[in-house]
Amino acid sequence: MTKIAFIGAGSTVFMKNIVGDVLHKPALRDATIALMDIDAKRLDESALVARKLVASLGVPAKVETHQNQRAALDGADFVIVAFQIGGYKPCTVTDFEVPKAYGLRQTIADTLGVGGIMRGLRTVPHLWKIAEDMAAVCPDALMLQYVNPMAINTWALTARYPDLRQVGLCHSVQGTAAELARDLNIPVSDLRYKAAGINHMAFYLNFEAKNPDGSYRDLYPALREGYRAGRIPLESDWNPRCPNLVRYEAMMHLGYFVTESSEHFAEYVPWFIKEGRADLIEQFRIPLDEYPVRCEEQIARWAAQAESYRTAATIEVKPSHEYAATIMDAVVTGEPAVIYGNVTNKGYIPQLPGGAAVEVPCLVDANGIQPSTVTGIPPQLIALMRTNLNVQELTVAALMDQNRDHIYHAAMLDPHTAAELDLRQIRALVDDLIAAHGDWLPDWLAPRKAA
Repeated sequence: MTKIAFIGAGSTVFMKNIVGDVLHKPALRDATIALMDIDAKRLDESALVARKLVASLGVPAKVETHQNQRAALDGADFVIVAFQIGGYKPCTVTDFEVPKAYGLRQTIADTLGVGGIMRGLRTVPHLWKIAEDMAAVCPDALMLQYVNPMAINTWALTARYPDLRQVGLCHSVQGTAAELARDLNIPVSDLRYKAAGINHMAFYLNFEAKNPDGSYRDLYPALREGYRAGRIPLESDWNPRCPNLVRYEAMMHLGYFVTESSEHFAEYVPWFIKEGRADLIEQFRIPLDEYPVRCEEQIARWAAQAESYRTAATIEVKPSHEYAATIMDAVVTGEPAVIYGNVTNKGYIPQLPGGAAVEVPCLVDANGIQPSTVTGIPPQLIALMRTNLNVQELTVAALMDQNRDHIYHAAMLDPHTAAELDLRQIRALVDDLIAAHGDWLPDWLAPRKAA
């Protein structure tokens, strides 16, 4: 019988999607699902939803709840990780409000930039604790890691626990492919593509559609022509605040389409969010402070959803676009599947540094995650990725060496931060962020005054 531990199960909607996918797999329907969260109320809500999913599908799965992490992990075959250290309040709010006082504006702030750096400093120590517990009670388990900043996390996990079996999972590759298919009015099932790079900055190296005669045609000419003519991008179905104007504009200059959303990409580069350039914000419809707005919406939506879940006799289970259940099923059954995963670079992208976290196609079967090697990525894309890798590498170095100076240097080399602030401002901003986060950060980061 398969045991699946879910660390951060208080993320009830995400837990519901993953567990719903799992219970649709015949080989996983009798799994033991160990839900763990430090928030007893959210844990109880998630357990109620999970048990109603089991009942709705009539499967023999067992649901356990734990507030002790090691107990939840004991004997697990798979460990799903989905948590946010410090939560929306206070830490995400801090990541936005303190930089804003310096005139540094952000959109999501969970992957790169000063927001991503601070989230990495909060998050990695707990991921290390999970890895330590896994080594003690489930050393052969596979960690399926859904936590941002994904690349920093993956890099830091391998740096300290090189024997840990892990893969970082995101839905940007498959999600963006579906968006582009919608823009071109093409069935997703007709697409064929290859993407590679780093998390949130991978690119479609080819993007094709099947012809009636079975051959394939390149879709990049249609994407470029549609953007020039103003027919695409279409409004986003899931968030009308965030059309893909930033990504299409970048494609026109770089030649390739990036896999992460426009609101994310806008803050990974120095070209779109600029002091005194309100015209750029308006032209490309960049949603500043998007993540706090989204969090407030999700909180309000969950209040209504939670009540409906409590009172409903059964819960409708729809498949999600996440990879977790596909991976677990492939490992358990041996039936191969292909996913996009974030893994430690052991030559999988030879143009990028070894040890970094790269996102590449991966074969999954009874042997686990088997990444593909991708070569020949255009040099302008590799150069752009390196600007983000600099920040990731220095943040990991700060954590590994317990060196505060590396945090300053990471922020100084961040493309968006460096485009907006001078060196003294960046140092002062980092000091203010560290002071504001206080005990949410590792003990070695005692606040100190700026130089």
